[in-house]
Amino acid sequence: MLKFYNTLSGEKEEFHPLEEGVVRVYTCGPTVYDYAHIGNFRTFVFQDVLTRYLRYRNYKVLHVMNVTDVEDKIIRNARDQGVSIKDYTARFTAAFIEDAKTLKIELPELLPRATDHIPEMVALIRRLDEKGHTYAKDGSVYFSIETFPGYGKLSRKDFSGMQSAGRVDSDEYEKKDDARDFVLWKGRKEGEDYWDTDLGAGRPGWHIECSAMSMKYLGQTFDIHCGGVDLVFPHHENEIAQSEGATGQPFVRYWLHSEFLLVEGEKMAKSKGNYFTLRDLLQAGHTPEAIRYLLLSVNHRRQLNFTTDGLRQAAASIARLEDFLARMREEAAPGEASHEFADLARGAREKFIEAMDDDLNTSAALAVVFDFVRAAYQRGERGTLAGGDARAALELVQDFDRVLAVLGAQPGLVDDEVQKQIEERQAARRRRDFAEADRIRNRLLSQGIQLEDTREGVRWKRVR
Repeated sequence: MLKFYNTLSGEKEEFHPLEEGVVRVYTCGPTVYDYAHIGNFRTFVFQDVLTRYLRYRNYKVLHVMNVTDVEDKIIRNARDQGVSIKDYTARFTAAFIEDAKTLKIELPELLPRATDHIPEMVALIRRLDEKGHTYAKDGSVYFSIETFPGYGKLSRKDFSGMQSAGRVDSDEYEKKDDARDFVLWKGRKEGEDYWDTDLGAGRPGWHIECSAMSMKYLGQTFDIHCGGVDLVFPHHENEIAQSEGATGQPFVRYWLHSEFLLVEGEKMAKSKGNYFTLRDLLQAGHTPEAIRYLLLSVNHRRQLNFTTDGLRQAAASIARLEDFLARMREEAAPGEASHEFADLARGAREKFIEAMDDDLNTSAALAVVFDFVRAAYQRGERGTLAGGDARAALELVQDFDRVLAVLGAQPGLVDDEVQKQIEERQAARRRRDFAEADRIRNRLLSQGIQLEDTREGVRWKRVR
């Protein structure tokens, strides 16, 4: 039975969607004021593994991820560069999508931008006003948290008997433990972009965006809401208050959060010189597959120490898997797997599902994959791996990669262009033109193809 650790209850719970066979998922997406860093991508990769695995388990998934394209940093940076927030955020939205594709993150069915949903936010604020949850001050509208008795149930902070502790007008909370009334609508300020609405001229606060967009596309109550652990309070706590305050219905049934990422044992910060975007790592020569592998190698609820050595180990692990696939392709033949090997593969699949069913335990799932690879190699060394066994092994590892997505683009049994160059190299060697043979080998290597001369002939594999 699939189980998730639910931040709301503080326990692992069996997963049962509202609608049988269908899962509605909302994930907090990027705030597009800059390139996303690897801490952000740890969360996005976790969310991708979640939706991939739900589909692997034959659920139909409706995944919505927001793009926050208006908030304090965006307004400040756009103003400093003398461009509109629309032009400023378009650049970083496109960069996020490109980076996500590089990391094999499947884009959600819907990727709504906050600025396209101002009417929905205004309507939600109006509903809150009608229910007595708001007050106005200096052109802005605030949510009064003392009007919502359940405030604190996600973060499990006790605000009972709390008096109003002041107002927060900024999108950036400096004290995460403060419980203060939060802004729903910000009155117009000089030099800022604004929208004319029946609330007055201004712009939305950060928290109202996610409530309005998630409920528009997924309903007043939906299955799963994800984000980094840093969003539990105040952002997700405030989402619950304003959503349930408006509807009177439970907002989200399962809250899933990923833990922080450290870099070489320290919190990532530009001042420490350990702040990296995906593009920084790619420029340093690391592959997208190794980066993704390292990001998912530890269960999402445990802190991940992201290190250069970890990236090297991830690359070595991927190389081992790709070598295994190359070997299985060579051995594969039509026909059924032997009964013994079919049992081995079946057991590996069951263990993989068991690991992933346990709150997406990716580290245990990877251990299952490598245990299976080791067992298949041992059969090959004993000479008991038949062609049908090799085909079954190939298909099983590729099936696991539907969830993990850590392998490079896998070639067919032969790639016409690669084979043509290999034949040209073999012809050069036969006429003893070793300089030309070496040039062809090096050219293939520059294209990510490594050759290995064996007694049985030339083997080749993709190395990036």
